Amino acid sequence: MTPLSQTTNPGSPDAPKLIGGRLSLDFTNTVSGRHAGARKDYLTTYEDLVRWSVHAGALERAATRALHGAARRRPDEAAAVLRRAVELREALFRIFTSASAGQQPSAADLAMLNREWGEALRHLELAGGEPCCTVRYAAPHQALDSMLWAIARSATELLTSDDVRRVKACGDDSCAWLFCDESRNRSRRWCDMRDCGNRAKARRHYARRRASERRRRGASSRER
Repeated sequence: MTPLSQTTNPGSPDAPKLIGGRLSLDFTNTVSGRHAGARKDYLTTYEDLVRWSVHAGALERAATRALHGAARRRPDEAAAVLRRAVELREALFRIFTSASAGQQPSAADLAMLNREWGEALRHLELAGGEPCCTVRYAAPHQALDSMLWAIARSATELLTSDDVRRVKACGDDSCAWLFCDESRNRSRRWCDMRDCGNRAKARRHYARRRASERRRRGASSRER
């Protein structure tokens, strides 16, 4: 089975950045400011879920029209899939956060992932490909939950590989985005140096400047 790798699809400018290095990690990052007051959830409707899934490579763009049409015809089922997606996302966040801390995930979270992984396995089939055969999902355009199959597969592959030891949370406590640290010496600290990394650098610069000003004021008062 070919591992699911990170897509380079730039997607919508309103979509979250794909910095996780694995589809399942990017899925957990569909919440920004998770531990901050300005929390933003990118998955508030089924349409959001489809849009993000195309953006991240969990669905082919050709599936969009069929899934949107099916969601309009079966709104209750689409709403149920969205609830499953959010529950899976939160379970994966807890699982990967535990893994990054060297702890065992909870049995309840693993049970949820196992249910979604079992559903994905029901739809896998062998098809012709290079060099002989390939594994694919049968009829993904007809199932409203088809994007969850790829996400569950990605999570299962990562959790059962040595790369799970490379999973980290962003060094900015208010961010909490997850990523797979592919650096040679595993020194990556930030989800994105241009965002959280630069903010941390600015905070350190500001703190040093304030400390220097306090020292100068202290020296000046002693001289008086």
